[in-house]
Amino acid sequence: MNPNCLPAPYLAYGRSPAMQTPRKQRTIAEPAALEGFGYWSGKDVRVEFRPAPEHSGIVFVRSDLVRKVRIPVSVFHRVEVPRRTSLGAGGATVEMVEHLLAALYGLQIDNCEVWIDQPELPGCDGSSQPFVECLDRAGSVVQNAWRNQLFVSRTIRVGTNDSWIEARPATPGSGLSARYRLDYGLGNGIGRQTYQVHVMPETFRAELAPCRTFMLKSEADWLLAQGLGGRATLKDLLVFDDHGPIDNELRFADECVRHKVLDMVGDLSLSGCDLIGNFVAHRSGHKLNAQLVQVLLQECERYEWRRTA
Repeated sequence: MNPNCLPAPYLAYGRSPAMQTPRKQRTIAEPAALEGFGYWSGKDVRVEFRPAPEHSGIVFVRSDLVRKVRIPVSVFHRVEVPRRTSLGAGGATVEMVEHLLAALYGLQIDNCEVWIDQPELPGCDGSSQPFVECLDRAGSVVQNAWRNQLFVSRTIRVGTNDSWIEARPATPGSGLSARYRLDYGLGNGIGRQTYQVHVMPETFRAELAPCRTFMLKSEADWLLAQGLGGRATLKDLLVFDDHGPIDNELRFADECVRHKVLDMVGDLSLSGCDLIGNFVAHRSGHKLNAQLVQVLLQECERYEWRRTA
């Protein structure tokens, strides 16, 4: 199910508590592009954002293929790949989409075509900041159609005791609240961190967008041994030893957990609608985040979608 195909605004299962005023959909005002290279493949890649009509959602277009394959952003198009979020449709895939999707969701850009000339998005500096800056250059316009909303009316959890994510009912007047507890244990430069934020364009820009991908040095060494990530340097992402980031400086003292929240926002955007609820995670990753979205949308199918305005 793609909520963008439904006349909005709607309420997914449960009674409307008049928690959130519906908003109009938005797209970008004009095309904008950026270039970089894929962390995993090392290949140069160009991404172009293009305006899109109401109810079209976010769609990737593989422009390098003879038949330009369109890949709609939906949890039901997710392809399981380790350590990143990837989508597939029509025999084509696009990988490492989470930072770009987080930027679009965080800035409330609902309809956009993303043209890409490689299977993998550019890693840039490991954050959403370059995508935010590109979208800011494009500007945005308000469209006539309402944006769909999914209200969480009961707690739903996926995962295990050691790693989980859950959606909890929203409090009156709230939108999407995200909380993450990161736990790398002791004896390393990451340790344990917790962070919570109410996701709005202002907070996304200031508190989440600049936060970069991170990993332990042992993880980086393993990836290099597999022939992956050879073009990325210690300036392109955060690599930690026991004392902290190697040859790099943190933008926030808790940048790692903030980046996990950024990833969560990108994965939750696979719902295709505004999520109204409190999302709390403990050591979850892309797979569990997507599983929760899928459960929420499947719950919606069990109930009637009801107009809220």
